[in-house]
Amino acid sequence: MVAGASGIDLFLLVIDATEGARPQTHEHLAILRLLGVENGVVAVTKADAADPETLELVKGEARELVPGAAVIQVSAKTGEGLDELRAALVSVADGLEHEALLGATRLYVDRSFTLHGIGTVVTGTLWSGSVGAGDELRAEPAGIDVRVRSVQVHDEPVDRAEAGQRVALALPGIERSALHRGNALAEPGAYPVSYRLDVELAELEPIGDHTRVHVHHGTTETPGRIVRVGDRFAQLRLASPVVAARNDRFVLRDGTTVGGGRILDPAPPRAPDSARLELLATDDPESIVKALVHDPVRSEELAARALLSHAELEQGLAAVEHAGEWYFSAEWLDRARREAWTRLTLRAEAAPLDPGLAAGELLPGATPWAETILPLLDLEHRDGKVYLPGTGAALGERAAEAEALEARLAEAGFSPVPVDDVELARFLEGEGRLVRVGDRLAIGIEAYEQAKRTLVEECRRTGTITLARFRDLLGISRRPAQLLLERFDADGLTRRVGDERVLRRGATIER
Repeated sequence: MVAGASGIDLFLLVIDATEGARPQTHEHLAILRLLGVENGVVAVTKADAADPETLELVKGEARELVPGAAVIQVSAKTGEGLDELRAALVSVADGLEHEALLGATRLYVDRSFTLHGIGTVVTGTLWSGSVGAGDELRAEPAGIDVRVRSVQVHDEPVDRAEAGQRVALALPGIERSALHRGNALAEPGAYPVSYRLDVELAELEPIGDHTRVHVHHGTTETPGRIVRVGDRFAQLRLASPVVAARNDRFVLRDGTTVGGGRILDPAPPRAPDSARLELLATDDPESIVKALVHDPVRSEELAARALLSHAELEQGLAAVEHAGEWYFSAEWLDRARREAWTRLTLRAEAAPLDPGLAAGELLPGATPWAETILPLLDLEHRDGKVYLPGTGAALGERAAEAEALEARLAEAGFSPVPVDDVELARFLEGEGRLVRVGDRLAIGIEAYEQAKRTLVEECRRTGTITLARFRDLLGISRRPAQLLLERFDADGLTRRVGDERVLRRGATIER
């Protein structure tokens, strides 16, 4: 009964006029309420077999059980009340609005069988969307892609079936044993497959924390455990995964029906949080999105969780911070800003010559979106590194050390000088005060420029230059000459051809 009632919009509750409501009647009605099926008609049957006094008592009981529903006395034997019953059902059905028509396609399988000449056929109630011949669906949780060959509604072929209809789908190329009761056929990527559900509980009797129950959702029945979060909320931990969406209804049974409720998040984090669940329990898109956006997330990832319609998602996303395709909560962004400023402050104190950090170092683990959010952190991004606003590399107390190094370079001329402090050398090179050559070696900027002019003039005069010729022109040994030529190659000034160098096209003396 639970599986059959899932996906319907209205009920016909039958009460025997000679017996009245039985315990199973009360349980069926409780299940309907847990599933959110609120509209229907009550038929009091066997009206011809009950005396008038008993009949009125049963009808009165029915009105108390289902306030607001039409109660019709009928007799299959005499035909009494059947026309009135049909009219009442039509009246209730005409007043329904089926919002599920707007959702992505989803059908829960209740039967799978084989027909000669057709192949595998599955049946079920189409929960949302529509389905037609040629549609590509995905069978979950098996993860099997299927193609719909044909569609029938109540044994009649149709071009497309709509949400709320009983549907039979012919699926070519699929073994009957691959699909079974409880599987979901859904639009690929539209619904999450999860072992956990964050839910709002409705209890028929008290349900203790960590109680083991049978969870009924769609046509699925799976063992599960309840992890309570306060009085209203819980997380269901399931033995097998289900395909679900926000506001789906479920039923909990343990011998009898003990409760149920609605799903707030079909793919929640492992640790449930009461504040987050309070936000999810609202019907406000902004609150729901704020509950979901903790760590950075893409909008398409939120859409895949089947929590909000496209329009609702757009409305909710407008209320949270974003950079490009990434969305962030205000709390996460504030925390990231504080952490980034702290790291850069410590970096500036420890390394004043290089106070910046690469985005990946600044926000560990944030590689996909680190650079995207930098504008939101009030930081400056220059030359591939991130800096505190208005800060940059500075010599500070090391100015005297830098001047002493420059004096040594000037005295050495064309001969490279060992530089153990690579960080200081890198800074001074960036300032145009020296040039690094080889490994931990440097020469003064004037010597470098003079060597460059000598090389360019010789190449323009003769077309090429050799290591020996360059060495003789500068009056230095072979090793310094080789280091300078290799630097010119790296700078794009020259190109080696055999034992000679030639100027690259467009090479100039200016550095």
